[in-house]
Amino acid sequence: MLSAEPHAMPSRHTETERPQDLLPVLAALLPALLEHQGDPLCIKDAVSGRWVHASAAMGRLLQRPPASLVGLTDADVFDSGLATQLRAADLAAQGSADPVVSDHRFEWAGLRREFAVMRLVVEAGERALLCCVWHDQGAARLQEAQLRSALEQLEIEQRANQALRREIREQGLRDGQPGPFTRANFEDQLRREIDLSMREQREFALVLVDIDPWADAVREGGEAAQMRIVDALGRLLRSNTRAMDASCHLDGGRYAVLLSGVGLATAHGRMEQLRRQCSTQIVMHESRQLRFTVSIGVASFPHTAHTRDQLTLACEQAVAQARKKGNHVSLASIRLDPG
Repeated sequence: MLSAEPHAMPSRHTETERPQDLLPVLAALLPALLEHQGDPLCIKDAVSGRWVHASAAMGRLLQRPPASLVGLTDADVFDSGLATQLRAADLAAQGSADPVVSDHRFEWAGLRREFAVMRLVVEAGERALLCCVWHDQGAARLQEAQLRSALEQLEIEQRANQALRREIREQGLRDGQPGPFTRANFEDQLRREIDLSMREQREFALVLVDIDPWADAVREGGEAAQMRIVDALGRLLRSNTRAMDASCHLDGGRYAVLLSGVGLATAHGRMEQLRRQCSTQIVMHESRQLRFTVSIGVASFPHTAHTRDQLTLACEQAVAQARKKGNHVSLASIRLDPG
């Protein structure tokens, strides 16, 4: 039977859970964490500026045994210019109850170094100690510079590709390479595909691809940025179509695509892949990253239409449905009448 005597419920906060009781644990963890990250640590007497502790990482940075740094001042370790800079930052940090971060750039052992130093004054009995954590920013700045260089190179390549595509368009033909047809060539290809489908009872798909409303960054970039997006979409279309397929830039941000010998389900899968690629594509323009999404309508012959006009209408209706959702692929309805 259950006892009727009340039992004392354990407190949610035991003695060992009080924040002040965690300080020894945190004090032991912090040096190990900083050493793991490679961030040098030094602790100074806030009044005299003499070092009372230097971590192993600080010893490696200065190429001296950490113990040999204890009792020295910044003037004993660094040149006069850097020592003066560090001392001024130390004094500024002593006037704040919160951590203070300052940047320091200097030459050391023949290398250009760049550190962000976080300083915090801690009371230790009657003594004030200044804790200084040095974080090397050189690696991060190098990665930023490498990324910036890569993006600039990507933009140069995109401009070259854009010029090449413009030259091909001006020739009026695809010049034997996969790429956009002119409007007249595309219409001829569509007529031939319909004739072939009716003779051999094979299906094909017609697709309309619309770029969704421009993002703010694209609108701010003006017509040049918008044309960069249009060209990027054309490039993605070429990579997602075969030699037997055809694509055509209709106007603005709209493309038409003819997928030869492809049914509705297969066309949907391929266009869904295109949609995902567009949503993750980064287009560079004037060192800015531009993004875009598309809405796609898919119709097939003869399953969703029995004539060319019906096929075009079905495709227009499908892309209109996709635009209502944005970044979406919609299929035309399958006709049930014999036509």
